[in-house]
Amino acid sequence: MKTQVLNQLKEKAIWFVFVILFIGFAIANERFLTMNNMFTIARQVSMYGIAAIGMTFVILIAGIDLSTGSIITIVNVVCAYLMVNSGFSMTAAIICSLLMATLIGLLNGFMVSTIGIPAIIATFATQTIFEGAAYLLSGGTPVYGFDERFKVIGQGYVGPIPVPVIIMACCFIAGSFILNKTYFGRYFYAVGGNEEASKLSGIRVSFIKYLIYSLSGFFAGLAGIVMLSRTNSAQPTAGKGYEFDVITCVVLGGVSVAGGYGKISNVIAGVLIIGILTNGMVLLNVSSYTQLVVKGIVLILAVGFDCIQQKRKLI
Repeated sequence: MKTQVLNQLKEKAIWFVFVILFIGFAIANERFLTMNNMFTIARQVSMYGIAAIGMTFVILIAGIDLSTGSIITIVNVVCAYLMVNSGFSMTAAIICSLLMATLIGLLNGFMVSTIGIPAIIATFATQTIFEGAAYLLSGGTPVYGFDERFKVIGQGYVGPIPVPVIIMACCFIAGSFILNKTYFGRYFYAVGGNEEASKLSGIRVSFIKYLIYSLSGFFAGLAGIVMLSRTNSAQPTAGKGYEFDVITCVVLGGVSVAGGYGKISNVIAGVLIIGILTNGMVLLNVSSYTQLVVKGIVLILAVGFDCIQQKRKLI
């Protein structure tokens, strides 16, 4: 009984951290609790949250995807370029951009699963390639001047709720459904828990990796579309460093870097914590360099806690 209570407390600990952090920033700065700021946080975390779904799947199989930020950037540039310079309709440009993002994820899956390149190297390579491609396509300058209706995706509201938050919520529901209600979700956990045993039990591990990296690319691409709509301008550095924040959100949410364990519900808490931490530090005029230090410490603590938990399981 005591063990069950302790396990439940550990699972909910991330939500206690969120509440404490929220109250702390509310006391530290009176502007934090304003309706305007709450909407700002909601729109900011939506991009982290959408990309975090795909990253959750990747980390569940003990993988990593460093190309997330570059996918966000290249989707920004390509989608804007298609609408502005190629005469594509808004819908066609979005579909083409998401397809491209999914194919980049598929390329990552091919390199990791079929060729056998370690995930950290394969995804770092695609990160570098598409970061350069974004500069080449945009000429290093912002791309703007597209359909005003496009703004609705990143700046619109349905009643009092921002559209990006609705998109994020739908993505979390879809991610939770995949993990908890489909056999693919069970396979994700199985491959992350023991890849060799999964192969011996008949699971097509290569296919699962292809699927997971493709999904990671798709969700990163969707985050890129939301970002483009929100800023209304495609920047060749739009997603730079985003993979770091997204990984921090997922690991902070309790998804084990060793694979095989994690819940979407806790990832939501991780996303919210990074969102309010970033927003709160900005309101307190904390320098961007100090913010990087704080986020780095948060990542170390999250991974360190996970490693301690894994060691205890082995004892």
